[in-house]
Amino acid sequence: MEKLSSAGIAWRAAQDIPDGAYVNLGIGFPEMVARFQPEGQHVTYHSENGILGMGPAPQEGEEDWDVINAGKKAVTLLPGASIFHHADSFAMVRGGHIDLAVLGAYEVAETGDLANWRIGSRGVPAVGGAMDMVTGARRVAVVTDHVTKTGAPKLVERCSNPLTGVGCVARVYTSLAVVDVADGRFVLREKLAAVSMEALQAVTGAKLHVERDLRELRVPEGL
Repeated sequence: MEKLSSAGIAWRAAQDIPDGAYVNLGIGFPEMVARFQPEGQHVTYHSENGILGMGPAPQEGEEDWDVINAGKKAVTLLPGASIFHHADSFAMVRGGHIDLAVLGAYEVAETGDLANWRIGSRGVPAVGGAMDMVTGARRVAVVTDHVTKTGAPKLVERCSNPLTGVGCVARVYTSLAVVDVADGRFVLREKLAAVSMEALQAVTGAKLHVERDLRELRVPEGL
């Protein structure tokens, strides 16, 4: 089945970030969203380890390892950026000062519940700051493949993994579609033209509701 690459998903998610927004990108795949920020758009990126105003990654060999994001990757600072205590960073999150959090997911339920951590040999050791982020950010979006590596749906009726947050996800950008969570159901907003509605529903673990404004999911060639 045709699907978007990780870069394609990240590009699509970046197009919806409002100009002037304060945004937190989750560790790993969600960090890629910043690479596709539309030209001329101003976004202030926040990292929970205590940075506001991160710029692009430094050139290889020019890293300052005293300046890293929450994923321990070297970053640059834009003019006007600030560095502060971890506790102050979480006060920003808990105080509702982050407009958007973009996170990865193991599962998203049709009720908006999010599971993006788990224990065990292949899971992360703890949930980290994600629980604060999904309750403190004004809006939560998810970027993810539509299915797991074994082909199981990631969009489900109920999450089977430990929950990060309840009823917190507003929109999901997947390798096949853009799906909103509205009134306890998945509402399909965009899908790849090459994927039929029947094929998309077959790899989705909950009913997809279609409204009149369904659009084709398109990204630039080469992504």
